[in-house]
Amino acid sequence: MRINRGAKIALAVAATAALVVGALSPAQAATRSTVVIVDSNTFTSLNPSQPDHNLVLNSNVAYLSGIGFNYYNSSVDLVRNTTFGSYKVIANNSKEFKVKYTVAKGRKWSDGTPITGVDLLLSNVLSSNEYSKAAGLGDPASDTLQAFDSLGYNGAYNDLIRDVSIAVDRMSVVLTYSKFFPDWELYGPGPSPVHTLVAMALGEKKLGTYAHNVALKNKFLSAYQSKDTAMLKKIAKVWSEDYDITSVDSKTNPLLLVGNGAYLISSIVKDQTVTMKLNPNYNSGPATSGIETVVFKTIPDPTAAAQALANKEVDVYEAIATADSVAALNKIGSAVNVDGYAVSTYEHVEVRTGAAQGDTEEYKGVFAGKSQKARDLRTAFLLAYPRQEIIDKIVKPVNAKAVVMNSLQYFPGETNYKKMIGDSGAAKFTAGTQDSRTAAALALVKKYYPDAAKEGVKIKMLWGQPSNTRRAAEAALVKAELAKGGFDADMTPTASWSKFITDVKYDAQFYAWAKTAVTQSGNFGSYKSTESHTGYDNAKVDEIVSSLETDVLTAAQVYDKYVELENILIDDAVSLPIFQWPGVIAYNSALKGMDPAPLSPTFLWNVWDWHF
Repeated sequence: MRINRGAKIALAVAATAALVVGALSPAQAATRSTVVIVDSNTFTSLNPSQPDHNLVLNSNVAYLSGIGFNYYNSSVDLVRNTTFGSYKVIANNSKEFKVKYTVAKGRKWSDGTPITGVDLLLSNVLSSNEYSKAAGLGDPASDTLQAFDSLGYNGAYNDLIRDVSIAVDRMSVVLTYSKFFPDWELYGPGPSPVHTLVAMALGEKKLGTYAHNVALKNKFLSAYQSKDTAMLKKIAKVWSEDYDITSVDSKTNPLLLVGNGAYLISSIVKDQTVTMKLNPNYNSGPATSGIETVVFKTIPDPTAAAQALANKEVDVYEAIATADSVAALNKIGSAVNVDGYAVSTYEHVEVRTGAAQGDTEEYKGVFAGKSQKARDLRTAFLLAYPRQEIIDKIVKPVNAKAVVMNSLQYFPGETNYKKMIGDSGAAKFTAGTQDSRTAAALALVKKYYPDAAKEGVKIKMLWGQPSNTRRAAEAALVKAELAKGGFDADMTPTASWSKFITDVKYDAQFYAWAKTAVTQSGNFGSYKSTESHTGYDNAKVDEIVSSLETDVLTAAQVYDKYVELENILIDDAVSLPIFQWPGVIAYNSALKGMDPAPLSPTFLWNVWDWHF
């Protein structure tokens, strides 16, 4: 998924997995130091900062295994992690804006190697287009692939960063921007174990000594400062490819598993479990409270997941909620706490207009391009999309108050939501009944395909796998209504579907986005031409989003830009929200410290507070 780091969105997916019943039951362990978490996803990579692996489960595992200068709490406050280090503004004037980031002395990687300012420099490599070009690693703004397959490029950081320097003592780095911008705290550098990257680039397959690791860190600094293209490309290959593993055992290169978070991966059974153990060298964040092992257990079927909780095979359930699964949860009794909470995840549908930047294959489907025909056909597709029926038949049994979501920025109930849907032109896709909208869709399609009522225009959709009962139910409703609107939609599920999110053989796709931060640019970063994985390219959208990312604006100015963006996106017929996910979490009543948050990683944000 080609979104910039500033967008702070992760794909919320639900993939299938083969479940070995009874293979794992640590939730019943007498020590009560192990917590087992249900997840409907399967694990695909140790590196969620790549476009194809920006998935919730991957990000959750990364959250537990690494920590930096800040994190969000359940009140959506950005909390500074002073245990890891500190940062402060050291210059803010008309010429420049400078921030100094300092790693606290004594912080360690899990292999005992000291964390220093050198470990912060990779962030610049992964986020600065200018550095990438200067180092011979490719131009992230072009249609060619760059060495580092990173989500960090083409955002506010790249637009404003002028210099990154490291202090003489190598414990601090100073970031110099051309001006102050509202979301600067979200663009600070994060720590990466650069010594392990160099080691793997040199072919090493075991943990090194203290002295060896320090020498490797110095090699990285030298390569970074001299822009050593050959070495940096070797590191890029490791970063972009070697972390893409789906199982971990005794044969796995231990260098891949080095982190500074509270928990480290000890094993991964493909499509089944991810097991993480307490990091014995953890000193980069809040102290843990008694949990020594965290296990993510894949159970795609929500009802089966609820039954696993009832059977005490798992401790925490936050898989996709269905009417059956919620009913099952409520029947479990006092052994389980069931809580509803606000969740910043929403289902949406996107229509392809072209190939994503960097993809070499051209999109030639019915929705391609900017012609009136293409816009009319995309409009017809979205008019016939049965959003209200999806709410009534799939979402309301879980949340009786659920409504169709009609803003790409605001959730129903939020301030400005009603105003936005009145200002944005959303009525284009809400006016009348579904029958009348579908009839209008068919009329549009027949302008170009007169026989569409008899032989629907063939399109192919990407959405997931049938083991996700909610998504399969959505797909069935969509196929049936689109047929009335003149489309013959191939809804065949796709194994490991998230890997195909930029694939031009798919004309449209539906899935969910989970917000991980609050930014001035809101939910629109993913529609920039440099970020869109459906090939959407609108110069005005690029201009407005860039302004939101880098300019200091009043609340009224921000709202006006949001309205302008929503109007353009509706007029171009490229995307519609469907519904806000109903937030339901159920957990072992003996597990204390749970405090679910709206932003991803939701309930995991304060795992260090958990205890039995």
